[in-house]
Amino acid sequence: MSRKRAVVSLGHNALGYTTEAQWDAVKVTARALADLVEEDYQLTITHSNGPQVSMIHKAMTELRRIYIDYTPVPMCVCSAMSQGYVGYDIQNALRSELLGRGIAKPVSTILTQVTVDPYDEAFYEPTKVIGRYMSGEDAEIEIKKGNYVKEDPGKGFRRVIAAPKPIDIVEIEAIRTLADADQVVIACGGGGIPVIEQQHNLKGASAVIEKDAIASRLASDLSCDELIILTDVPCVYRDFGSENQTPIPSMTSAQARELIAEGQFEAGTMLPKIEGAVNYLESKKDGRVLITSLKEVREAVKGRAGTVIQN
Repeated sequence: MSRKRAVVSLGHNALGYTTEAQWDAVKVTARALADLVEEDYQLTITHSNGPQVSMIHKAMTELRRIYIDYTPVPMCVCSAMSQGYVGYDIQNALRSELLGRGIAKPVSTILTQVTVDPYDEAFYEPTKVIGRYMSGEDAEIEIKKGNYVKEDPGKGFRRVIAAPKPIDIVEIEAIRTLADADQVVIACGGGGIPVIEQQHNLKGASAVIEKDAIASRLASDLSCDELIILTDVPCVYRDFGSENQTPIPSMTSAQARELIAEGQFEAGTMLPKIEGAVNYLESKKDGRVLITSLKEVREAVKGRAGTVIQN
């Protein structure tokens, strides 16, 4: 049995932005993940899906435009599609990498649903931009359907959807069973498929869930020893992007809250990662969060790179 349990959250750079780019990217990602397995981690992996779900949504929308008899595909189905094909690429690349190192460890993808609150404020103020650029006429059609759109001056309009907070991971017991068996599990891809409970039924919601928010919840539910957030920078910085940019090798969750209050972290990039770290440490008092890049992760788990956040 592996000595340490961790949820690993993969960002866009771990997957690429097109289908072919993803094939190349997951080979690099698989090497970093296999390094962690060799460091005696049991991994549960979650990942972003922004470019992937946007591509699927655009393709399905165009299909409907060309073939009027096709039924429009709801956002929750696009999310399910992206989970399936991203998970497929990651699990095959990682399985191949592990076998190449003489490690025979099963790697499985679980299509995962996550419940959200239909009255979450995010549904009243959507912020996540998806899909193709539309003309003003097409935007009016979307508005009449009850959807939100946002204008990008000079380019057109794009659809905007909600990013509600996750409540419960529906398939958590299946994920836990595989993790307890020391298998590598890929779950909650793209934040999970957002669903709303209606008595005994689960109805897909037109929304997306923040990857780092669900990674935090997943690590908490599995009582993992660590939450490892892999991004495109080697560590967290104070005054990022300025001449005074300074790396932060470690901080407490209290210090992280203070930096959030100071506005040190940019919304949509580092802020959700720090917020996810703080939320995880609220439930796992002796937990550890590591934020680093794919390239640096093996050195980072040995304490030689990255940013560590603890209570």
